[in-house]
Amino acid sequence: MHVGMAAIFQNPERDQGVSDYSVYQKDMKLALAAEGLGFESVWGIEHHFTDYTMMPDVVQFLSYIGGACRKVKLGTMVVVLPWNDPLRVAEKMSMLDCQTDGRAIFGIGRGLARVEFEGFRVDMNASRERFVESAEMILQGLEQGYCEYDGKHVKQPKARIRPEPFKSFKNRTYAASVSPESALIMARLGIGILVIPQKPWDQHAKELAEYNTLFEEQHGVPAPRPYIAGWVACDKDPAKAEALARKYISGYWTSVVKHYEMASDHFSHTKGYEYYEKLNQTIADMGVDGMAEFFMSLQIWGTPEQCYEKLKDIHSRTDCCGFTGVFRYAGMPLDDARNGMTLFAREVMPELKKLGARPAFDVEESGEPAFLRAVG
Repeated sequence: MHVGMAAIFQNPERDQGVSDYSVYQKDMKLALAAEGLGFESVWGIEHHFTDYTMMPDVVQFLSYIGGACRKVKLGTMVVVLPWNDPLRVAEKMSMLDCQTDGRAIFGIGRGLARVEFEGFRVDMNASRERFVESAEMILQGLEQGYCEYDGKHVKQPKARIRPEPFKSFKNRTYAASVSPESALIMARLGIGILVIPQKPWDQHAKELAEYNTLFEEQHGVPAPRPYIAGWVACDKDPAKAEALARKYISGYWTSVVKHYEMASDHFSHTKGYEYYEKLNQTIADMGVDGMAEFFMSLQIWGTPEQCYEKLKDIHSRTDCCGFTGVFRYAGMPLDDARNGMTLFAREVMPELKKLGARPAFDVEESGEPAFLRAVG
């Protein structure tokens, strides 16, 4: 398995005098330590306007990490396509790849928070259509060296991508997928699945099997193995690890409910978000505390041995090719996060790397995009 880490820059303590600057300084320390600890990738997550995740430009963050580090791959988890001009996304990813000698991993998504759609003046009801059109244009553009598209929402006259993509993004493009409908869209687009755990692992496994079947039917080759992300609380003392998980993983879930307005009924009248209306009902049935307990049960916490066994079980259910851990969130003290991340790297990561075949995150054929092969 490939093993990475993600920085998410949460600031739930702003009202208590904690500045956004101080949060950035702490989380950057963790991100910059990743390569030295043996992590194989660093990931960032695009979000806007609230303390949930303060990363308005994930590619800018990864450019900094890519310049400071020499080996780690650089993953977007994710770029939210409906909030961005798709031509600019294609340019940014090609530039990042050229800057870092092909270390980019391209993760994409369609967004969920009403506050972010409203901030960008984008109709949330059209997000699925915008996502599909943008993804088609960007993925085609990165292979052919130019973007051109005539859709309902995306109208792009032919424009070259400069710097040109110098190798294919196939086999290193993933999409965050929570709803079953989204997983099937990703199969048709020909991209891998990035699993952000929010449902029982046997349900994730069932939906991945359906995705695998449709992918092979559509493209005639096996689907890429899924990639997993999760929240980690690791300590040699099992009681301390559980205490950290109960306080901070549960605290992270509370931030999810707040940012995405999970207690609101707005999903019931927003096109394309029917799955989340069902999630709202689950929260109503279980209560926020009950859902926090459930969310905690999906994540990776405990002693190094317990963390490994949980990930081994997830691997057996999903045949995942890699795992990215989030080590600081919900105001966790830097020392606790750094200690947990270091312990995970030293005692869990070496065993994870023995599980299954490692993912390529590499390209097909000659490695060049189709337009370069054609003129080469």
